[in-house]
Amino acid sequence: MTVPAPPSATSPLLARAGAVAGDGVEGGVAIHYGDPLREQRLLVEGLAAVDLSHRDVVTVTGPDRLSWLHSMTTQHLAGLAAWTSRESLVLSPKGHIEHDLHLVDDGETTWITLEPGTGAALVEWLAKMRFMLRVEPELVTERYAVLGEPIGREFAPGDPAGVAAWRDPWPDLVGDTAAYGPVEHPATGRAWRELIVAREDLEAAVGDRPLAGMWAAEALRVAAWRPRLGFETDHRTIAHEVDWLRTAVHLHKGCYRGQETIARVHNLGRPPRRLVFLHLDGSGHTLPERGAAIELDGRPVGHLTSVARHYEDGPIALGMIKRNTPVDAVLHAGDISAAQTVIVTP
Repeated sequence: MTVPAPPSATSPLLARAGAVAGDGVEGGVAIHYGDPLREQRLLVEGLAAVDLSHRDVVTVTGPDRLSWLHSMTTQHLAGLAAWTSRESLVLSPKGHIEHDLHLVDDGETTWITLEPGTGAALVEWLAKMRFMLRVEPELVTERYAVLGEPIGREFAPGDPAGVAAWRDPWPDLVGDTAAYGPVEHPATGRAWRELIVAREDLEAAVGDRPLAGMWAAEALRVAAWRPRLGFETDHRTIAHEVDWLRTAVHLHKGCYRGQETIARVHNLGRPPRRLVFLHLDGSGHTLPERGAAIELDGRPVGHLTSVARHYEDGPIALGMIKRNTPVDAVLHAGDISAAQTVIVTP
């Protein structure tokens, strides 16, 4: 897995009233604007936007771009129609997740948004894989910013023509793939997209809408069981463990790096770990930190990958645990009990 570098840019939206800046991977944007629970409600109602300008943006131009990306990543991208969104993964030779590509092509350029600080490593790898093909990858984060919106369509009324917007397919099954979690997913109907705009146009793209911070966006992501690179993944995560085949992996396409692991686990085995959703005991005033050990009867069986306070469900989390952990067991993170809901079936 690629280790992200700290974001270098600071968003102009941090000047908005109540903005509290994040740090680490969320550095450069606001984690909240004074009331994270209210901000969640505004997102659910479709009224707010989220500053994601710390995400990296990469473009790929040239007539061979889609077939080239198709050949190296997990999703079927060859012949992708203009303005169609896809999610695709870059895997290591052993099948471990290295990059999560949020990708949309406008007919001339493929636009990709990635986790903060990972774009340079992706472009460096892509440059090594160009060979004689007519492709040109470029890191353009300094010129373009990302804005998160609870909108499910490719474009919303009033969007100017030609604006690149990646629609999140989660939790739909995209193409020839498989679900490792429930087909009747609790996040069905979820609406979310990433709008890519010139940095100087970021404030205009927000307009007079209220802003929600990363705490609000993350709480809704956790509630949707949506995996995030660097949170639900580590150096040995395979896609099956986090139910990521459903949106990002095509099971019957040409060879790509890591494909043998995808096929072998899907056809012959079971993933060694499984992602689980946890309701945390909220009777105390503190929550466990991300990365805290998950225990069963005093024995470690995994760790917390994301922790949040949800405006309706209270303290919630995602965690990675051993596959054979009993599905009805009450787990603990420190002194806090955690009731599990199965995501990836053992």
